[in-house]
Amino acid sequence: MRKKTENKDSRLLPILREGVAVIQMIFFKEFKSVIIKKHPDLDTTSQTMLAGAITNELFGAQNMEEKFQIFRNKHQGTIEQELLSLSSELPALMDPLADALRIQILCDNQEGINSAHVLKQADSLGILTKDRELPLPSAFMETVRILGAVHKLIIPPVEIDATEEQDLL
Repeated sequence: MRKKTENKDSRLLPILREGVAVIQMIFFKEFKSVIIKKHPDLDTTSQTMLAGAITNELFGAQNMEEKFQIFRNKHQGTIEQELLSLSSELPALMDPLADALRIQILCDNQEGINSAHVLKQADSLGILTKDRELPLPSAFMETVRILGAVHKLIIPPVEIDATEEQDLL
């Protein structure tokens, strides 16, 4: 029986991770617009790098390439300030963002990765709604498809059956 579940997990996890990546791209795109308005003094490359650094920080990822580490260290105060303003700058993205972070943590957990610190940070930034439940994979992917279409990042529909959903949770 476990063999069958492993096959389902191995098929479902990449689909969910792709959905998280789509939400991450949407967030980056939307927050870059915020950065451009709030930091017109920065050149285009720095605005893009700042939006990327904030996105990476939020999702618990770091680009280890030296130039990105130097940029992150130089702009740490700005990154922290922008993280604190997320919920007021992009209120319409907070629920999908919270869902993507929860799904990311669920996928990490299934793969033996402890990334609970990402949710703790999101909670401290006011991104997580306390009474919002973890979305079922099919509901999450439906949100991803809708937002992906709106932002012209369309991904093809993926059928997720109810047994796969329950096995993951």
